[in-house]
Amino acid sequence: MLGIWAHRQAVAARDAGAEVRVLALRRPIPPLSVARAADLGALRHWGREVRSALRPLVLDGIEIRPVPFVAPPRPVSYGSWGYWAAPPLARALDQLYAEWPFDVLHAHCLAPTGHAAARWMSRPAFVVSAHGPDMINVPRNSSVGRRACVAAMAKAKLVLANSTWAARRCEEIAGRPLPVRVVYLGADLPRTAHTTNGAVRIVTVAHLVARKRHETVLRAMALLASERRPEYLVIGDGPCRGLLERLAASLGVADRVRFLGQLPNPEAVARAAECDLFVMPGVEEPFGVAFVEAMAAGLPAIGSRGEGGPEDIAAAGPGMVLVEPDDPVGLAGVLDRLTADRGELARLGAAARETVAANFTWERCGAETLAAYQAAIA
Repeated sequence: MLGIWAHRQAVAARDAGAEVRVLALRRPIPPLSVARAADLGALRHWGREVRSALRPLVLDGIEIRPVPFVAPPRPVSYGSWGYWAAPPLARALDQLYAEWPFDVLHAHCLAPTGHAAARWMSRPAFVVSAHGPDMINVPRNSSVGRRACVAAMAKAKLVLANSTWAARRCEEIAGRPLPVRVVYLGADLPRTAHTTNGAVRIVTVAHLVARKRHETVLRAMALLASERRPEYLVIGDGPCRGLLERLAASLGVADRVRFLGQLPNPEAVARAAECDLFVMPGVEEPFGVAFVEAMAAGLPAIGSRGEGGPEDIAAAGPGMVLVEPDDPVGLAGVLDRLTADRGELARLGAAARETVAANFTWERCGAETLAAYQAAIA
């Protein structure tokens, strides 16, 4: 779920002509929240998930081998996890290289995965992707984390960034120019055009964490006249769910908000496609696959001005509407204008689909990823 974009990029690279195998780091230690709760049911559920994750599998035709490692609790040590993961990852890489001498080692996220992979004395070309928190929280939260990110990029023949902002941020962390290339992630284009009837529905597909700013959407809804409030579908789960449910009730909009919980990606995309407008005025968004998935289905998208992904998507073509972050009043104005005119929504949604078709498909991502591999080898 959290790494589906990495899996889809691997599939896209395979479909573009690369032969791909995957090593997946797994940490079979319960999160502190589960351990502290002493909830036997939660521990059993977590145990089942771990046992499943520690089994090799083939997913969409790609072989995936788990690489278990141990590390201290996440909140205070995440930046150092590359040191803990490096020895088991090196053994797994040695074994894989002996049976299948690969040309490129591609690590996703500067830390901990990129850091751990960079410590392997590799013969293949090393490529590392910078995606999100690895560029923001890890170097900001600790000097160890910053050194880990710098070490990963120092060993890389090529750094792949998922937006122009991400490329600039990588060079800021490294403190020097880098061999960096922007490769956008993608979305599938549904065969049928987007059509809906009845009341306007808005949707957010995201984990329920503070930076996604579901709270701003709820507060904006409360500013609309009651007869103009759209139905709001919230797809995803996370630590903020209880807070958001209570906030919706206190603002008097709970009757228009449906929390659907975490859904498998195909179902989440399908449910979002039944709506009319995608809204996620989040922060710390280097890209945001959810934006282009919604736009591919024919939904206009609303994102925050100044964020890497929304800015690049908006620059590529129509269909992305930018609002100031943490501004419920401004967002309410945009919602009121867009939801009042179904014709405008339809026109903007069709334009959004064309923007994705021209710039953000998985086919394009695969071709550009393969070209990046060839450049790293050269």
